[in-house]
Amino acid sequence: MTSERPMYRVKRLLLGRPLTTERVSEEKLGNPTALGVLASDCISSSAYGSEEMLRVLVPVVGAAAFTMVVPVTGAILLVLLLLTLCYSDVVTIYTRAGGSYVVARENFGPNVAQVAAVALLVDYVVTVAVQVSAGTNALISLAHLVGHGWTGLDHLQLPVSVVVIVLLGYGNLRGVREAGRMFALPAYLFIAAMGLVFVVAAVRGLTGDLPHADLDAPGVVPLGTPGDGWLQGTSLFIVLRSFANGGSSLTGLEAISNGISAFREPQGRNARRTLVIMSCVLAVLVLGVSTLAHVTHAVPYTDGTPTVIAQEARLAFGDATVGTIGLVFVQLATALVLYTGANTPFTGFPFLASFVAQDRFLPRPLTRRGHRLAFSNGIVTLSALSLALLLVTGANVDELVALYAIGVFTAFTMAGSGLTAYHLRGREPRRRMKVTVNALAAVVSAAVVLIFAVTKFTEGAWLVVVVFPLGVWALIRINREYRREAAALERLPTGADRPRTRRHQVFVLVETLDLATLKALRYAHELRPDGVRAVHFAIDEAHARRLSARWASTSATSVELEVVACPDRRLRHAMRELAVRTTQDGDTSLTVLVPRRMYANALGKLLHRETGEKMSRTLEQLPHIAVTILPFNASRAMRALESHHPPDMD
Repeated sequence: MTSERPMYRVKRLLLGRPLTTERVSEEKLGNPTALGVLASDCISSSAYGSEEMLRVLVPVVGAAAFTMVVPVTGAILLVLLLLTLCYSDVVTIYTRAGGSYVVARENFGPNVAQVAAVALLVDYVVTVAVQVSAGTNALISLAHLVGHGWTGLDHLQLPVSVVVIVLLGYGNLRGVREAGRMFALPAYLFIAAMGLVFVVAAVRGLTGDLPHADLDAPGVVPLGTPGDGWLQGTSLFIVLRSFANGGSSLTGLEAISNGISAFREPQGRNARRTLVIMSCVLAVLVLGVSTLAHVTHAVPYTDGTPTVIAQEARLAFGDATVGTIGLVFVQLATALVLYTGANTPFTGFPFLASFVAQDRFLPRPLTRRGHRLAFSNGIVTLSALSLALLLVTGANVDELVALYAIGVFTAFTMAGSGLTAYHLRGREPRRRMKVTVNALAAVVSAAVVLIFAVTKFTEGAWLVVVVFPLGVWALIRINREYRREAAALERLPTGADRPRTRRHQVFVLVETLDLATLKALRYAHELRPDGVRAVHFAIDEAHARRLSARWASTSATSVELEVVACPDRRLRHAMRELAVRTTQDGDTSLTVLVPRRMYANALGKLLHRETGEKMSRTLEQLPHIAVTILPFNASRAMRALESHHPPDMD
């Protein structure tokens, strides 16, 4: 049994025992777990969607915003209905991970599909940052309300959010099933908590006992004057901007189609059922939060805390001990579901990246499963990018939302457009209805993208507008390189693996006479060449003479040492000239063997140069020349000699 390396032992300790590839089928999610894992992002969006609408309306139309928020929410729920029907179609027809990317690829071709790929990849990165930041806001809001105005906690927003992302990445590296167990429960706790808020608020509202929020409290978003907004002709613009902001409530709806590979068989039917349940729950939550904002006048604060949903819970439960317990439950459940909503991309991003990489538009390492059968490279990439975004924006939810909906609604647009094209070509029942629904979903989603790009351009949306074309170009460039490599292979003639030269020479680069050099010479003979030459380039004449004398006195090798003068000390230049002279006839191929001595301690690495490797890079581009680096564990060989055992030169 071979001993495990220290780094592998650490990896096993952190991630658990490795899972074999045959167990991939066992790492699938049942519908209840899938709802908790994949729907958390979508369901938790209700915690800030209505607040984002009010952030646009309150400064312009004042208290009238609490009346307008309900019809705007109604419009968003109509979009939710369209998108639910659209994505029910997606998961029924396309039962592989990828969602709108697969739809666009199958209907518009691979290059156009990269628009959807970039949209989804950007959306996943922003989702992690938004959800985690909003979750931390929920915790700080709890401290504000329970602590009766505690201050000085806002500086914790960024460090807490960073720690949560690191923990999410770690949890997902342990594998899909364990992530499911860990992240499914908060979704159900949040649904129960908000259900309790709605019931208590409804009872108190019917009895006339439900209080209003204080619109003059320090730190609230300043109320505008309704007449100003209308007189300035900005009514339509404000409503559209509020509608676009509220569209952030629908982000995460695509997660089920992107993570459909995580479902048990039959995947399409299970995914569709989970999608419908998720959409119904989201509709109730968004409508409930907006209705409570309408009734209680819960208003956003300029610094983001306390949040609208936290104020609603406080107003519904009251200030008594029981009410405080209820508030704590709601806020903890909200924070947990937002944090676990940030987990949804850790399922979708790696699956999507793997799928795009299989199409050769992303690097192939993203297709590999790791220690626990998760797509580890995708998880690490997502963690790094979301952390970078978090640091750049300071974990500010309002700034992040400007980047948020553009990506996801672009993906919605691609899905709706692709399905419209699919059904136009088909002859299935109810084809006209399906074409109409998907076309409407595409048009409305494109309108939201346009509104966001225009109204939020100066607030950060410009970054996404710039990233999109650059991202699409980069993916197509990667694919072009892969196709170029494949085309080069196809152009090779029959029998391209046969030698094109009649003679084969082997050079062994010699720095000193040791076990590494002897191993290289043994390997050179095993290649059965026409000739083996041991070559030393002399830049230190005294060392060259000592090496020659020692070489001549040893019986360990039958190959004579060839010393090449190098008076100007340009080793690589001398090696190149010798190699060119050897192969210039066109009938001779050359293999250069470079011994590489490996040392376990830093002192050994410091005392021995890696000149041979630098020389090898000089020869890599020359025709008829191959360079092979032969690793030799010098530390292990010396330990064997010290213990009077023959060293292993294999």
